[in-house]
Amino acid sequence: MFHTILPHDHGQQQIEQELAHAPSQGDFQTVADIFKQLGDGNRVRIFWILCHCEECVINLSSLVGMSSPAISHHLKQLKASGLIVSRRDGKEVYYRAADTEPSRLLHHMIEKMVAIACPSEMSEKK
Repeated sequence: MFHTILPHDHGQQQIEQELAHAPSQGDFQTVADIFKQLGDGNRVRIFWILCHCEECVINLSSLVGMSSPAISHHLKQLKASGLIVSRRDGKEVYYRAADTEPSRLLHHMIEKMVAIACPSEMSEKK
């Protein structure tokens, strides 16, 4: 159990009860690493596309207007975080969103944030 004497006693001991059930420091780092994927708009866009279809680097490059090396850089980061997976078919490698809870949740969060932050964009598409 977590126990420490805080510098200021505000008469609330609830924090110790909450911290007793808190995720570990490593868990918080895992969450932060997933949120890092949101730090680049191009990477978010690539991830969003891969939530809706499976694509190769060349097609992704064309879809988002970026070079293949830049796409590959973003794919490497997304794959390292476990948000996307790949499969090889001959010489071609295809990417798609991983069928995992973190991947589905992040996709849902992106869709909700677009609806909240860019409501005019969403109404124009309907």
